[in-house]
Amino acid sequence: MNQPENNPKKRKDLKDLIDAIEDKTYSSNNNPKNQDSVNRGQDDPDLDFEASIQETQNNLDDSQTSAENKLLKNQESNEDSRNREPKNSDLNIHSEQIISKSERFVQMVEVLQKYHAFKGMTPVKLRMILEDLGPTYVKLGQIMSSRSDILDPVYCKELEKLRSNAEPMDEETVREIIKQTYGKEPEELFLEFDMKPIGAASMAQVHKAKTKDGSDVVVKIQRPNIYAQMEVDVDILKKASGLVDLNKTISSIVNLNDVLDEFWNTAKQEMDFRHEAMNAEKFASNYKGIRFIMCPKIYDEFTRKHVLVMQNIEGVQIDDYEALNQLGYSREEIAMKLADNYIDQVADKGYFHADPHSGNIRIWDGKICWLDFGMMGSITPGEASLINQALNAIVSGDHVRLTDAVLAIGIHTREVDYVAFSNQLEDFMQRYLSSSLDDIDVTQVVNDMIKICHTNGIMLPRNITMLLRSLVTIEGTMKDLDPEVNILTIVKKRSQVITGEQVEKQFRDLLVRWSRSANQAADIPMEVADLLRMMRKGQFRMNLKLTDANTMMPDVNKMVDRIVVCVLIAALLMGSSVICTTNLKPTFLDIPLLGFAGFFLSFCLSVWLFIKMLFRGRKNSIF
Repeated sequence: MNQPENNPKKRKDLKDLIDAIEDKTYSSNNNPKNQDSVNRGQDDPDLDFEASIQETQNNLDDSQTSAENKLLKNQESNEDSRNREPKNSDLNIHSEQIISKSERFVQMVEVLQKYHAFKGMTPVKLRMILEDLGPTYVKLGQIMSSRSDILDPVYCKELEKLRSNAEPMDEETVREIIKQTYGKEPEELFLEFDMKPIGAASMAQVHKAKTKDGSDVVVKIQRPNIYAQMEVDVDILKKASGLVDLNKTISSIVNLNDVLDEFWNTAKQEMDFRHEAMNAEKFASNYKGIRFIMCPKIYDEFTRKHVLVMQNIEGVQIDDYEALNQLGYSREEIAMKLADNYIDQVADKGYFHADPHSGNIRIWDGKICWLDFGMMGSITPGEASLINQALNAIVSGDHVRLTDAVLAIGIHTREVDYVAFSNQLEDFMQRYLSSSLDDIDVTQVVNDMIKICHTNGIMLPRNITMLLRSLVTIEGTMKDLDPEVNILTIVKKRSQVITGEQVEKQFRDLLVRWSRSANQAADIPMEVADLLRMMRKGQFRMNLKLTDANTMMPDVNKMVDRIVVCVLIAALLMGSSVICTTNLKPTFLDIPLLGFAGFFLSFCLSVWLFIKMLFRGRKNSIF
C-alpha cells in the first residue's frame, strides 16, 4: 500500500482543524457561517486549509477540552470492561493501536490530495483511494459495488476489483486473542493448531487446526480493534458529509449518506461471527436432503463473537478448470446444478447467498460446497412470488405482468406514470426478445432495468438490489464454467415444470383467494346499503384525483391569465367608446383624453398579447 506524503506543516494544520471540529460538527442548515465555508471549499478544489483553521480558531479551546474529557471517559470505560467482552466491542489486545479521529482524518485528506480527488473522480482513482484508506473503505466500496441503482455501473464494475489483503497478525497476538476468548491456550483447545495463517484479510485471518476428536477445521480470527477503528471511520464520514460538500468528487458518483447506514449495519453483522454461523446453519438446514449441495459444518462449542470454527473444506475451487477436468467433473453439469440451486434459493427458500463469486464455491466429493456466509439475502414469500412473476414475464414477453410486478416490488419516490413506465418496459423487452435467451446478457438486462426504474422514481429495496447483484455474479460464474449455460433459460425450463409441491401450493393459494373473495362478497349488500344511506342524507363524497394535475396547472394558469387580459382589453375598448360619445374635458384630437388613454392602453395590451401568443412556443413563461 502506498503511503501518502508526509508534510509536517500541513499535517499540523489539519490536526488543528480536526481538533476544532471533532466534537462540533458543522451544520449548513443551522450555521450560515459554516455554509459559507463549505461553499468556499467547492470553489477551491485543493481546499484552503489556512482559511479553514482561521475560521475555526475561536472553537479550539472548547473542542480540545471536550476531546480530553472524552478520552478520560474512554479510558475509564476500557478499565471497567477489561475482564469481560462488552457488546459491539473489540478484544482488549493492544498490539494494534486505534488511530484517533484527528490523525485518521489527516490520513484521509492526504490520500484524497495524493490522488487529486478534488479535481475529479474516475473509477480507477476511486478504487485506489478506497484501497489506500484501509479496511473500512474497502468494505464500503464492496457494498457500493452492489448498489448499481445509485452508482454508475462503470464504477460498480471497478469496485468489484477491491481486495482487502493485509499483513498477518503475529503469533503473540493470535495466542492472546484465543486466550481472552476461551481462557485457554490454542494447544489446550485443539489437537493441532497451525500458527501460520492460510489467508489474511483486513478484518480477519484463517488458520488450520484439528479438534481433539481429529476433525480438520479452520479457525477464523478477527483482528483486534477492527470494530473501534471502523466506528471512528464511520463517525468521521458522517461528520465530513456535513462539513465538506463533495459534489465535485464523491457525491457526483454516489450519495454517500444513502450507503453509510447500510454499510455500518452490514459491517457490524460481518464482525459478529455468530451471525455468520447462524447463516451457515440455516443454509445447511434448507438443503439437508440435497445430495449435491453442502456447506461447512459449524462447531458451535468453539464459535464466539470474534472467533469462528468450521469444517475445513478442501476440494477444488470452482474456477480451477484444469483440476476439474483432471478429476473428471462435467463443467456443464456443475453450471446447470449451480444455477438450479441458486434459483431454488431465491424462488423457493427465499434465503440466498449474496456473494456467489467463484472464490466462495468449491467442488468437493462430488458436491457443490458454498462458503462464506457473512452476507446473505432474504426475501419474503410475497416478494418471491413477485420475483417469479417478473422473471416469467421476461421470458414470456409479457410487459404488463412485468410492470405490475416491478411496481409492487419497488418503492415509489414520486408518482409513477403507469402508461409511460409500461411503454418503457415494453421497449426494454423488445430489445432483448428479438434474440434468443441464450444470447441475452443478464448483466445488461439488470442494468437497463435499474436505469428505467430510477428514471421513473422507483427505488428498489436493499434486499432486491442485493439479489440483482448476486444474480449478475452467479451468471458470470456460470458463464466461465460453461458459456452455453444461461440462467434465464433455466428459469424458463423451471417455469414449464410443475411439481407436485407446486400444484399443492397453487391449490392452497387458490383456496385462500376463494375464501377471501367469499368474505368480501358477503359484505357487498351491507356496503351498498351504507352507500345509499349516505347519498340519501347528502353525506356522499367522492375524491377525484387527476393524473398529471400538477403538470397541467401551469398551462391552465397561462390560459386563464390570457383570458383575463382579453376581457380587460374588451372592457377598455367598450368603456373608452362610451366616454368618446360625451363632451368630457379635457380633450385630445377632439375626443376626451380619458377615452383616448383607454384606446391607447387597450391597443398596447393587444399588441403585447399578440406578440406573446406568437412566440409562446419559444419561452416557458406565464404569458
